[in-house]
Amino acid sequence: MPTAIVTDSTSDIPSRLLQEFHIFQIPTDLILENITYLDGFDLSRNEFYNRLPSLEKLPTTAAPSAGRFLKLYDQIFKEGYTEILSIHAASALSGIYNAAKLAAREFSRQIYVLDSQQLSLGLGFQVLEAARWVREELSLEQILQKVSSIQERLSVFALLDTFSYIHRSGRVSWAKARLGSLLNIKPIVELKNGEVLNRGLARARGNGLRMLGRYLEDLGPISQLAVLHTNAEDTGRDFLERHCTPQVRDPLLVNVTTIIGTHVGPNAIGFTAVVK
Repeated sequence: MPTAIVTDSTSDIPSRLLQEFHIFQIPTDLILENITYLDGFDLSRNEFYNRLPSLEKLPTTAAPSAGRFLKLYDQIFKEGYTEILSIHAASALSGIYNAAKLAAREFSRQIYVLDSQQLSLGLGFQVLEAARWVREELSLEQILQKVSSIQERLSVFALLDTFSYIHRSGRVSWAKARLGSLLNIKPIVELKNGEVLNRGLARARGNGLRMLGRYLEDLGPISQLAVLHTNAEDTGRDFLERHCTPQVRDPLLVNVTTIIGTHVGPNAIGFTAVVK
């Protein structure tokens, strides 16, 4: 059997595509009111986002253990695969990559662990690209070149509905420095090379959506697009209809994983685009 592709649940790849391309996905952990949930299994995204605003304590997240990666990698080799390409969330923002690297050292067979430097479909599009080229029977080296090319052409932007969650998460240095008086501001952020960058501040959601749309249009011709939201499907669908061109193949509309939603909050809207 050819190369196996492994990723984690922060990739936000729809289940139908995971099945179609035989992608192995390991869930991350969400700790909510002292209960640990496996992302994508134990708690629906709709339920999570409905509960999030009323929680006194912000949920926390945890990477899957190296032991869980060991078990998955062993299962994959037992199924007959000869090598594994394991592509994961940005190492600067999560411990998932390091856990996978630690597990990979325990095997004599080839496992290549790649830092996507992204989250959500910024990661997911890289994984899908790799899976498509596995079908074409390219070598691992050739697949890595293809993934590197798409990584360089990715753009991920988001409009957050509130400063509160990214501020409270403590994960982003510039957000930690903001004062409480700015929590009603709606920031636009870009995820690039594992960093969350401030790309603008809007005092009204409508203004923010227009700014977000301009960022997408300024990219020029794109080949792939995913509109991302955190329980804001109507807004996401409207954004997709306004900004998706006929040249884009199979655009996606995705309610973002709880692991990412913990840090951005409900009612966020964003996009992942791959420039031609």
